[in-house]
Amino acid sequence: MSTAANPNAIHTHIWNESPEPDNAFAARTAYCGGYDVYGELLGRARWVDMLYLLFRGEAPSVAQADLLEALAVALANPGPRDASVHAAMSGGVGGSTAASCLMAALAVGAGQLAGGREVFLAMQAWVACSTDLSAWQQRLATAPAGNAGSAWPTPEHPPGFDPHGVSTATPVRQTLACCARLGPGPCLPWLAAQRPLLEVAAGCPLALAGVAAAAFTDLGLTPEQGEMLHLLLRLPGAAAHALEQRQQGYKQFPFGSVTLEDASREAAS
Repeated sequence: MSTAANPNAIHTHIWNESPEPDNAFAARTAYCGGYDVYGELLGRARWVDMLYLLFRGEAPSVAQADLLEALAVALANPGPRDASVHAAMSGGVGGSTAASCLMAALAVGAGQLAGGREVFLAMQAWVACSTDLSAWQQRLATAPAGNAGSAWPTPEHPPGFDPHGVSTATPVRQTLACCARLGPGPCLPWLAAQRPLLEVAAGCPLALAGVAAAAFTDLGLTPEQGEMLHLLLRLPGAAAHALEQRQQGYKQFPFGSVTLEDASREAAS
């Protein structure tokens, strides 16, 4: 039914719903990608199935769903070492609202160092280079270029690689091995095979953001979609750590607090 025929209907390319006959503000049916969400998917589909359906407009294959689920587990909690989680923890221990803690995590986790924008830039590299080793080596050997007029600064390291690392971190190796085994390819298996050569070209080891970028590319997402989904999938850990810090209080904040007595003694010395 078109919106012209029924002015109370709400329709986008993602979502199609019709209202209850006695309440125009409540949906009676809701369809996503042609599937009845509450009458057909609920109780049958996994959360990652719904995520894929929302972003891609079609149901994932078994391999695609398994890959997205594994990646979601790997990204769910970046841990307190990550700046975005640290931001949420600071909000929690300071008594900020739930939304404020999550917004802090999103703001800090949106950037070009382990953040959503780094995933976007790394996915752009996959679009440009695909599985051409020479193209990757040439791209990694060239200093990242800035985008005139962009709000983003010029990247300071090859996107998808860890500028502070000496060797590839164990969780990065484990995530890459798992995702390469589960996914439909071709990017992840190729990345697993060529990782040592790519790291030499980049001058630093692969980062988890680089694995995520390859996985999102294998899932058929655009760089814009990968950036958005990466931000979303990292929020559970930020939320959990913020809640923990709210309960523990600032005296048990794991990064070391400075008391007024400490500050006074330091000023007097």
